[in-house]
Amino acid sequence: MPLLNADRLSIAFGAEKLLDDASFQLDSGERVCLTGRNGTGKTTLLRLLAGELQPDSGDLWRQPGLRVATLAQELPADTVATAFEIVAGGLDGLGELLAEYHEAAVHLTNDATPEQLQRVERLQHELEARDGWRWQQRVETVMTRLQLPADTPLRELSGGWRRRVLLGRALVSEPEVLLLDEPTNHLDLETIQWLEEELLEFRGGLLFVTHDRALLQRLATRLLELDRGVLTSWPGDYTAFLEKKAALLEVEARHNAKFDKNLAQEEAWIRQGIKARRTRNEGRVRALLALREEHRQRREQTGKARFELEQAETSGKRVIEAKNIRYAWQDTPLIRDFSVQIMRGDRIGLIGPNGSGKTTLLNLLLGRLTPDAGQVRLGTKLEIAWFDQLRERLDPEQTVLDAVAEGRETVAINGRHRHVIGYLGDFLFTPQRVRSPVKSLSGGERNRLLLARLFSQPANLLVMDEPTNDLDLETLELLEELLLDYSGTLLLVSHDRAFLDNVVTSCLVFEGSGTVREYVGGYSDWLRQRPAPKPAPVAKPVQLPKSVSPPALKPARPGKLSYNERRELEQLPARIEALEQRQQVLQMLTADPAFYKQESETVAQRLEELRALEAELEVAYERWAALEE
Repeated sequence: MPLLNADRLSIAFGAEKLLDDASFQLDSGERVCLTGRNGTGKTTLLRLLAGELQPDSGDLWRQPGLRVATLAQELPADTVATAFEIVAGGLDGLGELLAEYHEAAVHLTNDATPEQLQRVERLQHELEARDGWRWQQRVETVMTRLQLPADTPLRELSGGWRRRVLLGRALVSEPEVLLLDEPTNHLDLETIQWLEEELLEFRGGLLFVTHDRALLQRLATRLLELDRGVLTSWPGDYTAFLEKKAALLEVEARHNAKFDKNLAQEEAWIRQGIKARRTRNEGRVRALLALREEHRQRREQTGKARFELEQAETSGKRVIEAKNIRYAWQDTPLIRDFSVQIMRGDRIGLIGPNGSGKTTLLNLLLGRLTPDAGQVRLGTKLEIAWFDQLRERLDPEQTVLDAVAEGRETVAINGRHRHVIGYLGDFLFTPQRVRSPVKSLSGGERNRLLLARLFSQPANLLVMDEPTNDLDLETLELLEELLLDYSGTLLLVSHDRAFLDNVVTSCLVFEGSGTVREYVGGYSDWLRQRPAPKPAPVAKPVQLPKSVSPPALKPARPGKLSYNERRELEQLPARIEALEQRQQVLQMLTADPAFYKQESETVAQRLEELRALEAELEVAYERWAALEE
């Protein structure tokens, strides 16, 4: 039975339809990748399915009571809300209560006032009445698996950590349908690999948009292509899709060529017919008018972007030399005893977790930061162009034209002067679109705009921080070709594994504790060369009090854990933490002398609850130890 079904959906913004009688269904267990060029309407379709937009026509059926979770493409604006509040907010109607209880429990101390204790007790009663403890455990589990700092405000987190928080919000409600728009944007490689495994185990229906070809190839059970308003389903993986799509485009090109030839012949006939005879074949005239209308309504495939870099004067042979540099932030070493020589023409990728110091290293190498120790020497005749990860250099109120032109009518590209509108056309901006404000652009269009501005600057050293975010697959491949032909030097931060493999000649890898090592080749080459990871230490069994006799447990089966046992092991730490928090609150309540002045029945009930909680906690500890062993 389908989870949701779309029947002949249509929606338009302006004259052109983004969806034109689009139909499809999503079944449980499917992992469908929605693909298409930037601006074709992929995000619009996801918003329709999530119920955020209504179609102009057509029907959208959802299974009754269907739980749908979404991950938006854009990062949220700065907010004072903490990571815990954002994640818990994914639970409609319960998120605020869980966030309030978490905040109250965190600030509860041994010298808490009676008012604070009463508040915590009130929140406990509400959670018990609404099955809140189970959902609190789910929130804690997601927070633990994503390693999220629960009490840190979102505005203090980097782009990658904000993305993790939004992922947690989407996953916490255990949805039956997941709608993910560019889920790997701003994520580091470790988190992308974790996300792959999580989505492979997801048993609901998944519809996702991604430019990550490695993720797409591994996850998708079929592809759903949105091209010129038409949705087409392609069974199979990404490789099969590329082959079938190329064959279809070839057939379409032959059909259009034959149609255009026929139309030209009919146009010539009607012009000659006027001269040759007074009466014409009216049926043939009507057929010509029908051909004209069909040609007018035909939506041509969007053209390919054409990128060209403005090359600066050749730099010196040695571009950057760093010797034994060190740098620490608030007593935390980010870079330690690092040395490197970067020569003209090198294409170097930087790999490491979010927050490990990749952008800091770029700033050190380019002289924007001074190292605590060691020295950095820059080469001669350097012209640097920098691609900004968070698009902070784009003014949302400016038009697309002003963002690139900056008051000029022309830009110089390798000695040739071009009108700015024509230049922006190479980046797929129509003359109408170039007068739109930056804030109206999609994520992919903003990235293309940044590339247009970057490539109009003379440069022999390109610094690119996550340039692949939001780009469609065709533009991404074109950018690869451009960088491969670039004669200057490239410093690239990216979490796109295929992009790193195809572009860079060596990698600088952050291996923890301030250690940065250089490896020859791309991402796959680094995987082959890196040292084997050290085995994780075996956790010691938890010693339980002898007086406690928890219920007998089945001994853990030696060997590999089952899927359910692995999930149980991952969830136990969060469950234990939640139980300990409740235990602490109850202990503080019972330690208050005023507690025993209540009704004897209430006192007995609370003491029994505390004893049951302690027994449950000890059982959880023993189960954890058994699974660890």
